[in-house]
Amino acid sequence: MRIGELARRTGTTAKTLRFYEGEGLLPEPARTRSGYRDYPTDALDRVTFVRDAQKAGFTLRQIGQILHIRDGGQPPCAHVGQLIDQRLDEVERRLAELQQTRTHLRELAHRTRQLDPADCGGYCEIIQPQ
Repeated sequence: MRIGELARRTGTTAKTLRFYEGEGLLPEPARTRSGYRDYPTDALDRVTFVRDAQKAGFTLRQIGQILHIRDGGQPPCAHVGQLIDQRLDEVERRLAELQQTRTHLRELAHRTRQLDPADCGGYCEIIQPQ
């Protein structure tokens, strides 16, 4: 299957497929006599997996690790479980940070409604109250 067909069938682009190939996520395919890439049908599943893993928040590096384990003949699910736990911890930390930011912004918004802009001195009394 040529690169255009693989791109169409996986909802991606030829440029993305070449990028995946360059990053080692997609093995270099055989070439036709004319030099066109000729992907095997299992490339469909591999590209779909890469895209699904990206949607789940995995980095390309992590996806490469998962594929390396699988390509080595081992089931990658234990490793994936560890990555999910790590990612979930990161998301929880980020949510806590965002909640703190939201609280601070609400305080600033409250200050904004109480401040007369004509009295604003310094850089900005909303952010740096006197």
